[in-house]
Amino acid sequence: MQATLRDKGSCGCGRTQFAIHGAPLMRSYCHCTICQEFNQAPYADITVFRARDVSLPPEGQVDYRTWRAPPAVNRGRCVDCDAPAVERLKLIGLPELVIVPTANLQLKAPLPNPCMHGFYNRRVQDMDDQLPRYNDYVPSTLALTRFLLPALILRQVG
Repeated sequence: MQATLRDKGSCGCGRTQFAIHGAPLMRSYCHCTICQEFNQAPYADITVFRARDVSLPPEGQVDYRTWRAPPAVNRGRCVDCDAPAVERLKLIGLPELVIVPTANLQLKAPLPNPCMHGFYNRRVQDMDDQLPRYNDYVPSTLALTRFLLPALILRQVG
């Protein structure tokens, strides 16, 4: 089992800060058009945590917006620099999760390696790796859940 990660993170300007005090559940790449728009990048490199393992910025420092429901991902941008800060995700039957753009974390070494590419059919840039690729909404969401469940179970037991 992976040791608890103690980390800090912030948006691009540094005003919107948060603290991590738990192990990441997983890391992946998302190529959906929403992630491309939200991150202003060809894909999102994201690290997922249980919400209870992240101290979110104070209310008012992050402007949350939902592009599509379900799965009701509330994507948060810094109110000062408008850069991606953190995202909140609630899937039926799972604890609330926090998604952090990996670039927003200060320490990269203890993070898990990415495990998959979601919505790969929406990519604007090919990826040169051997990670599994999932296309469209249902296969990508099921794959994300398949990688999340074992990590959640291990954190409950450990």
